[in-house]
Amino acid sequence: MSGAYVDPGAQVAEGVTIAPGAVIHAGAQIGAGVQIGAGAVVHRGTEIAEHCLVEDGAVLGKRPRLRAGSSAAGAQIGTLVLEPEATICCGAVVYAGARIGTKAIIGDQAQVRERATIGAGSVVGRASCVDFDAQVGARVLIQTGVYVTGGSVVEDYVFLGPGVVTTNDHTMGRHGSGERLLGPVFGRACRVGGGAVLVPGVVIGEEAFVAAGALVTRDVGDREVVMGVPARVVRRVPDEDLIERWS
Repeated sequence: MSGAYVDPGAQVAEGVTIAPGAVIHAGAQIGAGVQIGAGAVVHRGTEIAEHCLVEDGAVLGKRPRLRAGSSAAGAQIGTLVLEPEATICCGAVVYAGARIGTKAIIGDQAQVRERATIGAGSVVGRASCVDFDAQVGARVLIQTGVYVTGGSVVEDYVFLGPGVVTTNDHTMGRHGSGERLLGPVFGRACRVGGGAVLVPGVVIGEEAFVAAGALVTRDVGDREVVMGVPARVVRRVPDEDLIERWS
């Protein structure tokens, strides 16, 4: 721990490795066998379970700074929880109130906002953002530079290709503070190709396939294959491509 700062009010278990320049604030709880890299910051109210890896420069437990009138203002934040063997890579920022599942990986420079959940074994790619209140299931693959908007639901085994963009506000900011935002819903094991854009509230069915660059303006049924601008159904996903053949 030479060169690191560990507040006396932090709870640090045996066998924790803390690199120089790391800062552990009072109220943080760190389990056995955790490794914390150089320059990482662990804020109050963060619980890190055993054998997690926090790489250089990561920030855990950051509190959100919200503009006046934000739809997220006033909501409870809570504790950031990292379940066993989770990995937070270099420069990633994981906010207070999020939950990162067992063996999940949050990639370099990624952001996971308050109250978002990432399921067991899921991956959030480099420079991707999972926004507030988004729910990501288990074994999900979110590639580089993806934006998962606030309130989205991403069920188990979903694949989101590089640069996928989701939206949740039909009015683009011109609504009352109490109006509910509608993120997309991604059904189990659906796949979305790189650069696709989804408008607020659309539902992508289980095992559906959205082609790269598609603009999804309406719901996609189970096992439908869609492509184009706007996206249109062109065929169905065959049995040999279902997740049970590949998991």
